[in-house]
Amino acid sequence: MINLKNIEKCYGTGLNTFKALDEVNLEIKKGEFVAVIGASGSGKSTLLNIIGCMDSPTDGEYYFENENVLKKSFKDLAAFRNKKIGFVFQAFNLADDCTASENIEMPLGYAGIKKSERKRRVKEMLEKVG
Repeated sequence: MINLKNIEKCYGTGLNTFKALDEVNLEIKKGEFVAVIGASGSGKSTLLNIIGCMDSPTDGEYYFENENVLKKSFKDLAAFRNKKIGFVFQAFNLADDCTASENIEMPLGYAGIKKSERKRRVKEMLEKVG
C-alpha cells in the first residue's frame, strides 16, 4: 500500500518559490490500478517522481507498505526502488549507447542476477520478439 500524507513539493527559494504539490493526500491499496491525469504543469510528474523515490517532497509523509520511505538512506532507497517500484514510461527510455541486449540486461544486473542467468534471459526475450 502507498500512503501519502500532506505531501508538498516546492521549487526555488524566497519570493521565487513555486509549490508544485500542495498537501497531497493519496492512498493506493495493493492491487489497485491508478491513473494520474491533469493539465500540463499540474504536478503529475512531480507526484510520480516522489512515489517512485526519484525525488523527495519538501514536506509531508510517505509510507510504502507501512514503512516510512522518507527515512531511508540513499543506498536503501536504491535497493527499495530495485525491489518494490516499477515504472511504465510513455517512451521506451532505452539507453542510446547500449545495444538491445545491453538494455535488457541492465536492470537484471541491478537486481543482482548472475551474469550467466542474465545472458540466458536476454537471449530468451530477444527470441520472443524476433
